[in-house]
Amino acid sequence: MKKSGRPAAGKRPSGGRGKPAGRKAAPAKRPQVRKPEPAEVVDEAPRTFRLGAIPGATPGKWIDAWKTRMPHITLELVPIEAAVQREALSDLDAALVRLPIERPDELHVIRLYDELPVVVASAESHLMAAETLTAADLDGETLVTPLDDVLGPLDLPTVAPRFAPVPTTADAIATVATGIGVVVVPMSLARLHHRKDADHRVLEGGPTSTVALAWPRDRTTPDVETFVGIVRGRTANSSR
Repeated sequence: MKKSGRPAAGKRPSGGRGKPAGRKAAPAKRPQVRKPEPAEVVDEAPRTFRLGAIPGATPGKWIDAWKTRMPHITLELVPIEAAVQREALSDLDAALVRLPIERPDELHVIRLYDELPVVVASAESHLMAAETLTAADLDGETLVTPLDDVLGPLDLPTVAPRFAPVPTTADAIATVATGIGVVVVPMSLARLHHRKDADHRVLEGGPTSTVALAWPRDRTTPDVETFVGIVRGRTANSSR
């Protein structure tokens, strides 16, 4: 008896496993391509960044970094006096100031560094024989305080001069260089007004003077943020 060529009921034809009828193979997933973020738009229009600086401030390294990073923007360094530093900010993008400063709530203020106080006297003064000085070393000395003084009351055992106050720190240093008394100033001012006939020594325990970067809160521009980044040591590729 001949066998039928049809497979027996319930059996699959030989030659491998077949796929169930009605099912399709799932399509392969395409890898997702991340779209690049749009590059930050940099305003390269020529303009000027006005930076104020009180006497004694040394922003040279920050200015050099600015010139390298922002060659299309001229940085103009504007000398300002500590006595009018708050008023001067109205015409500046930012300024290096001495603390305290008036109306700090209207400003952004970043403390940068503290300056040591020094005693300036004649180069021939007996005080210059010591490496550093204390308040006790100044007992009975005449203390010359200029009208542009930035340290305020010192509470030292000194005596007041018998002549009218001198107008500037430079005048005070010129006066004590003749052998008349001493003047106490932040170290940077002693260096700024250095003379061959005068010298200075650190006053231990004396009041420091803080130099800070300040700018109006309502004028925080991209240029100001760039300068802040330079002062804080950020590189050109650092995020803010």
